[in-house]
Amino acid sequence: MSVLINEEIDNLLKNTSRSFYPTLKYLPKKVRGQIGLLYLLARVADTIADSKDGVTEDLMKYLKQYNEVAQGNSTELPDFTKLAEIQDNPHEAELLLNVRDVIDGLQVYDEGDQQRMLECLNIIIGGQILDLERFGIAKEGGKISALNDNIEMDDYTYRVAGCVGVFWTKMSLAHLISMSDEKQDIFFEKGIRFGKALQMINILRDIPEDLRFGRCYIPKQELNKHGLEPEDLLDPENIDVFRPLYDEYLDLTNEHLDEAIEYIKMLPETQFRLKASCMLPVLIGQRTVSLLREGNILDSTDRIKVTRDEIKSYARKLLRALIIPGGVKRLLEKNKDSK
Repeated sequence: MSVLINEEIDNLLKNTSRSFYPTLKYLPKKVRGQIGLLYLLARVADTIADSKDGVTEDLMKYLKQYNEVAQGNSTELPDFTKLAEIQDNPHEAELLLNVRDVIDGLQVYDEGDQQRMLECLNIIIGGQILDLERFGIAKEGGKISALNDNIEMDDYTYRVAGCVGVFWTKMSLAHLISMSDEKQDIFFEKGIRFGKALQMINILRDIPEDLRFGRCYIPKQELNKHGLEPEDLLDPENIDVFRPLYDEYLDLTNEHLDEAIEYIKMLPETQFRLKASCMLPVLIGQRTVSLLREGNILDSTDRIKVTRDEIKSYARKLLRALIIPGGVKRLLEKNKDSK
């Protein structure tokens, strides 16, 4: 890969990721490029799948063709020009116009790393295709469809994020750390829950936006237990009825985050960069869950999110914690106790 393409990929990462790019900077150099490239490969697929115009079958076709080229089974990359033109986010449009550079970035890495990236990408795209089959295109004002039950919800969180925990863990074991087979099994399980935690936060934070485009990731079976239908979540006045179920999912998310903390504790103390890159999303995740408990998520006019200033503050606290013996552990526990 040329220096120019390296710079292009770095710029694409800066422009398309508000919260992930700071995490990327903490990563050890041995895995930074691969993890950043997987993010972009997955973001291309996510941008295709979330396009809010066109025909569902066309988006599924684009995803499959893109994956075939990425996997090395085809050289015929779709023309994403028209798809780029309908993107609301100019940075995502730019990403679609530079897909070839992103795919070519794979050639920098050895066969093992390519296989790890492409295995994860294949699972993610499979999840996105399943999403399109369930919900269709993200069309504003359309009929709202919901996941059926908690099994589908858990499967979804694995396909789009839990598998990233597996990839992250495989990269760490391949390049940075070693542990017994028995510990590796535990490590992978906690890595999966780490990924699921971050996706659960996305689901629980983005309910109004998803509903606006006809998608409800809160299972219908669970809503019905509380006398609710997916359409009822459009009314902020229903928060009191929805709150017990919503709190259950926030509790589950916290349980996943607790496993993410245990995942970090399993990392060697010498791997302070790896620890830091894992800690930042956990700190932001814990804070987000706390905000979600306090607000009315059904009120679409009150967007609940961690601010850029808060993210910068966590980054500063993290840097201080890394140079103080035991600082990492204390920071995680202090942040946990403040939820």
